[in-house]
Amino acid sequence: MAPMGIRLSPLGVAVFCLLGLGVLYHLYSGFLAGRFSLFGLGGELGGGAAGPAAVADAGTVDLREMLAVSVLAAVRGGDEVRRVRESNVLHEKSKGKTREGAEDKMTSGDVLSNRKMFYLLKTAFPSVQINTEEHVDANDKEVILWDHKIPEDILKEITTPKEVPAESVTVWIDPLDATQEYTEDLRKYVTTMVCVAVNGKPVLGVIHKPFSEYTGYKVLALLDVPDKTQEKADLYIHVTYIKKWDICAGNAILKALGGHMTTLSGEEISYTGSDGIEGGLLASIKMNHQALVRKLPDLEKTGHK
Repeated sequence: MAPMGIRLSPLGVAVFCLLGLGVLYHLYSGFLAGRFSLFGLGGELGGGAAGPAAVADAGTVDLREMLAVSVLAAVRGGDEVRRVRESNVLHEKSKGKTREGAEDKMTSGDVLSNRKMFYLLKTAFPSVQINTEEHVDANDKEVILWDHKIPEDILKEITTPKEVPAESVTVWIDPLDATQEYTEDLRKYVTTMVCVAVNGKPVLGVIHKPFSEYTGYKVLALLDVPDKTQEKADLYIHVTYIKKWDICAGNAILKALGGHMTTLSGEEISYTGSDGIEGGLLASIKMNHQALVRKLPDLEKTGHK
């Protein structure tokens, strides 16, 4: 095992940089060639009949369909992010200050990506709660249709419908993670993300890198990252307030890899209710997570000063 690395940062994007992202979605000539994170998709979540002909009723959601649309949303949002950046007309402005006093920036890339992602998901699943980082303008509504085709790679991994009550599902969208880096043209840090939680637990995570030059997919795991330029760490500590759309997809992916993400006190993070967590953040993989929790100093209080 590699030496344990500890990083402190107020930026949500650092969670994924240090954790190696886990699973990435890449795009080439408009077509997805990727993999996805699956966690908790066992029989306890499924209730549908076998076979592609099974159709969920209006009160349920098939997580296979939700995953397919989530991947498409991340890619469509990424298209907007890339197009705006390459036009070099960002229309950058500030939404105010973060709790740490940094400028909370927004660009046309954020706005247009958010529009594509939100309305694609909302049109496909109108009864599902969708939380997104950016404001949704009801006067700018767009109907974006989905063809109801589930990609073969998803059908191979999830062979039967996995239906859950629509009311139990919460979707978290980050239409452009790393906006500061985006404005500085540091493209490799930029992602679009979608996370699906069932009863507050993250079960599907999609992270798409719109500026990736890779064709096909690449899996990055903690302590086993093929890209030698990628930072590596065994754990990540965040001591201040953080938004759930910044961490939900990474949480789902980390769980799929056998890792853990909790508050600094060791509590599981619920992806319902408020859009942020106050209790700090601890993420780890291939380590005794609860032992780490017990050894931590009282960092939560430090982060709230």
